[in-house]
Amino acid sequence: MLELAAAQIATLEKLAAAGFKFVTLPHVERYLGVEKEGFVALLEPAEGLLRVFGQVGRRMGEGMGMLVEREGRQAFVWHQEKVAATPELLAGYNRFRSELKVLLEPGSQ
Repeated sequence: MLELAAAQIATLEKLAAAGFKFVTLPHVERYLGVEKEGFVALLEPAEGLLRVFGQVGRRMGEGMGMLVEREGRQAFVWHQEKVAATPELLAGYNRFRSELKVLLEPGSQ
């Protein structure tokens, strides 16, 4: 069982209050997933804080699609699935990343 520091627990409470859901993704159960509006990030405890592990992505089925560029176009890709990165999806992706960054900063409100 993972033991969390008080600051990490406070961060989880802030995430929940901001509308983030806690999820577990197959094959990466070691990390705590947070999801909001279809976007997901994996968190790992480090040095008394919570940090994003890897890249933020789009929830696709049981997995997480990464934003990639192929043939000059951006898309979220997970295995054989691909979802075009429309301006609306990119705006949501950037909002998710920004909000998560602020909430993970030490001392954020």
